[in-house]
Amino acid sequence: MILTVTLNAALDVTWSVARLTPHSSHRVDTAHERAGGKGVNVARVLVLLGHAPVVTGFAGGRTGQLIRDDLRTTGIRDCLVEMAGDSRRTLAVVSRDDGDATVFNGRGPHVTPAEWEHFSQRFTSLLPGVRVVVLSGSTPPGLPFNAYASLIRTAAAAGAITVLDTSGPALVEALEAHPDVIKPNASEISAATGCDDLMEAAVALRARGARSVVVSAGPDGLYAVTPTGAWRATPPDRLAGNPTGAGDACVAAIAAGLRVGSAWPDVLREAVAQSAAAVACPAAGDIDIAAYRRFLPEVAVTQVHPGRAAPADSLQHASP
Repeated sequence: MILTVTLNAALDVTWSVARLTPHSSHRVDTAHERAGGKGVNVARVLVLLGHAPVVTGFAGGRTGQLIRDDLRTTGIRDCLVEMAGDSRRTLAVVSRDDGDATVFNGRGPHVTPAEWEHFSQRFTSLLPGVRVVVLSGSTPPGLPFNAYASLIRTAAAAGAITVLDTSGPALVEALEAHPDVIKPNASEISAATGCDDLMEAAVALRARGARSVVVSAGPDGLYAVTPTGAWRATPPDRLAGNPTGAGDACVAAIAAGLRVGSAWPDVLREAVAQSAAAVACPAAGDIDIAAYRRFLPEVAVTQVHPGRAAPADSLQHASP
């Protein structure tokens, strides 16, 4: 089973406009509202691919109830923990003219120490039978600075593989817990390391504790440094569309591949194809299945050799 953790779940609102022009009025052509947050989006993609993930995290207030209602409609198992504050909303404005998206992310409600303790207990209770734990997105105010590190250690103690997709201090603090995979994007890994060379930056984060590092470089594909080698995976074409869900589709592919023990080149091929198929969709959490099947055999995966060898890793139990 795959468990996805969304500590800062949201109601995602997506508006489509003909062309986004600053300092002007716009007519919204289409609007979507659905349960979101990165871990929820990962779960949506997994469902489309035939998996039965479980979603946990926090949800509260009227917005939290809308999140729960949508999960129930979608058929995703909801193990969210109730909180007093009202869950956040996000807004993505997608320009049909060029496919770009402008995203506004709510900060999220404050989590009390009692709510965090309740969640920690729920998280532990869900781990029996879980093969992969995906921890995605920002952390809401009030959580301890090492929240993700604590959850990674708990999951590892239960024998689960951990996949982390976050940024900033939350990413840096979690490295000491040795997550099995981290998936920063290009700007996030540059911010964490001060290095603009994506492969060198990935090697640096392995040295700081991550067992495998997969860097998403947008339309340029993926870079990966793992205990068994380093690879570059590229899509067949540069695609126009809404990129907001591509990273979550990538994480879903990684989680699914780790669950069955696929080799890294196969995991990366799936991740690029699913990311590309997500760009064709108007809302995060969806992929175009026909496009995914078309892209998959055309993804190029090439083994590369970073400037310096990836550090030795004596804890490779979770890496395919």
